[in-house]
Amino acid sequence: MSEPRKLYVKSFGCQMNVYDAQRMTDQLAREGYVETATPDDADLVILNTCHIREKAAEKVYSELGRLRKQQEELGRRTMVAVAGCVAQAEGAEIVKRAQGVDLVVGPQSYHRLPELLAEAESRGTHKRAKIVETEFPVEDKFDFLAPPSREAIARRGPTAFVTVQEGCDKFCTFCVVPYTRGAELSRPVGKILDEVRRLADGGVREVTLIGQNVNAYHGDDGHGRPAGLAELVRRVAEVPGIARIRYTTSHPRDMDEELIAAHREMPALMPYLHLPVQSGSNRILTAMNRKHDRELYFEIVARVRAARPDIAFSSDFIVGFPGESDEDFADTMDLVEKVGFAGAFSFKYSPRPGTPAATSDDQLPEDVKNERLYALQALLERQKQAFDQACRGRRLDILLEKPGRLPGQLIGRSPYLQSVVVLAPRAAIGSLAQVEVREVSTKSLAGDILGGEFFETQVPPSGGPRGEAGLRPAEKVEA
Repeated sequence: MSEPRKLYVKSFGCQMNVYDAQRMTDQLAREGYVETATPDDADLVILNTCHIREKAAEKVYSELGRLRKQQEELGRRTMVAVAGCVAQAEGAEIVKRAQGVDLVVGPQSYHRLPELLAEAESRGTHKRAKIVETEFPVEDKFDFLAPPSREAIARRGPTAFVTVQEGCDKFCTFCVVPYTRGAELSRPVGKILDEVRRLADGGVREVTLIGQNVNAYHGDDGHGRPAGLAELVRRVAEVPGIARIRYTTSHPRDMDEELIAAHREMPALMPYLHLPVQSGSNRILTAMNRKHDRELYFEIVARVRAARPDIAFSSDFIVGFPGESDEDFADTMDLVEKVGFAGAFSFKYSPRPGTPAATSDDQLPEDVKNERLYALQALLERQKQAFDQACRGRRLDILLEKPGRLPGQLIGRSPYLQSVVVLAPRAAIGSLAQVEVREVSTKSLAGDILGGEFFETQVPPSGGPRGEAGLRPAEKVEA
């Protein structure tokens, strides 16, 4: 029998790229590829790319240069494919700019990887052997993707991403997503549930439902009617074995009352909401075409907190947007002060080719953008540390995910996505434990498992009554 071919996939950017990378790996597993941890011995390297920021795109070209140099030093030829949003946006430009790329495939066509790779191989190393596939196909790629094996699911751990929605119809003036991912498309409820059941059977206990605009979800409910995200969350919570549910990334305009009510009524829905605002200035929000203002954002935060008092928020911010004045930036700082965030992602504006904001005459100097970013990030970090410190002495349900750095340690995640270090046996990975937090550092929490007990990872089908720890006690495991 021939040796299996080795596959190395490197992803840049968002959670959707992590999910896409896993699905590409699953698709190619049927073709005899096995994953390898390094590109050194790979027969195929896939760079799964992000185009949200300028530096992210440039990282891809730098990585391609390193791969080419590495191949020359090793004296071997590796097939190289570029996938994802940079592939979609720049297409043929990639094969012109980076020698050694055999295939460019957009995020809507990676289900065709086996046939595209076969075509590239059949062409050999001839100069014309470059394939660029960036069309938006008529067929739904999810109908053609191979499911992961039970072994692959178990190997990836007790948490998983599940794409439920792709694309965006909002057309923010800074964003390339509508051009690289296309219009909003929601997967049917039944197909999502099939995927979640498969994941739960492989040991997954927490799923994060993901989409470019996930709370705009409107998938077919199986009876010819559109289901919203709240209904989807309720259906996912009924899957045996699924204990925790998250969703990201949301848009303020799509936070409807049913979804807010789900935060009040669904114990499995974690009390941590990522709700990007981008700016605290109404003038800049209008220029961004965000379709919401700061007043609506404050109103949504208040309504969600009323429904779920223990909820924490994270957000996205862009500073230095074209035309942003000192007063506009002050409005952003004011919004942050008034809301209070447990975490956030913040960036200085970088023009993306093809977006309206990129052609604005009001671009700001880099030193101004840098100064504002440092000030914002310092405030956000203070808020994060204050939130973490407030967790000292609290009892939190922790999903144990992986071994820690030291023997006998495990690392888990709190409901608020904090890393939590505990002493527990390796066999407890995949379990939930009630932990009393005793130490807080800049990067993680540490605590003690109360009573040495872990808890079953199946919530009641109704998502209903729970014990104090969140789930009912299971067989005791000695730590």
